[in-house]
Amino acid sequence: MIDCHCHLEQKEYDQNREQIIEQCEQKLRALVTCCAHPRDLQLTLELVKKHPGFLFCAIGIHPTYIRESSEKEIGEALKEIEKHKQDIVAIGETGLDYYWVKEPEFREKQKELFRKLIAIAKKLAKPLVVHSRDATEDTISILEEEGMQHQKVLMHLFSDRKNLQKIIDNGWFISIGPGIRKSKDIRKIARDMPLNKILLETDSPWFAQKEQGQEYGVPLNVKIACEKIAEIKRVSIEEVEKQTDLNAIEFFNLKIKR
Repeated sequence: MIDCHCHLEQKEYDQNREQIIEQCEQKLRALVTCCAHPRDLQLTLELVKKHPGFLFCAIGIHPTYIRESSEKEIGEALKEIEKHKQDIVAIGETGLDYYWVKEPEFREKQKELFRKLIAIAKKLAKPLVVHSRDATEDTISILEEEGMQHQKVLMHLFSDRKNLQKIIDNGWFISIGPGIRKSKDIRKIARDMPLNKILLETDSPWFAQKEQGQEYGVPLNVKIACEKIAEIKRVSIEEVEKQTDLNAIEFFNLKIKR
């Protein structure tokens, strides 16, 4: 299995980051960690260099950080992303978040930043990892306006079932995490989305499995999504593992060591 979206740079891992990565190396094929804030760029790049062929990274600016980022800081961050194009497998996460960001002016700034990161993904010929919370229609509209139909777009933790057909029609991928156990909508999305367009993720350190005593989520929780998808689609766990691995390798162009 491949966790296509986690956040290993987060402070929750400060005490045992290497231990967690080593545990994952024993049980998973690869991890894609997602650097969502410019301040975490160097740590993310160091981790990737320390675990070549197993740990890969996407780099972007999360839309909820728009309030705390000046135009100058954003400009410098975008230059850094381009500078490290050889070290990254995707641009993101980027997109829109209307759940946490209510102010119209900051929503407009999110859209501007989203378009800038789409342009960088095009320029660098990198896949795009998209965050869309309570903002699916605007997110899809911008992607379509920027000509991203049938390009490598991953709708991370996608849960908006009423817009699923647009995702399918545009040829995009979705990723499913442990939330599938509790969400009827995500279970129906897993049922209706072709398996060859699904990736597995955890969004760790979020989605801790409290019943297992976890204080925070870990990439090994990717197994939860895998097992549930297999159950819903009435196929073997091995088939879901194999196909979602192939999907992730193809989407990110991963050069896995094993």
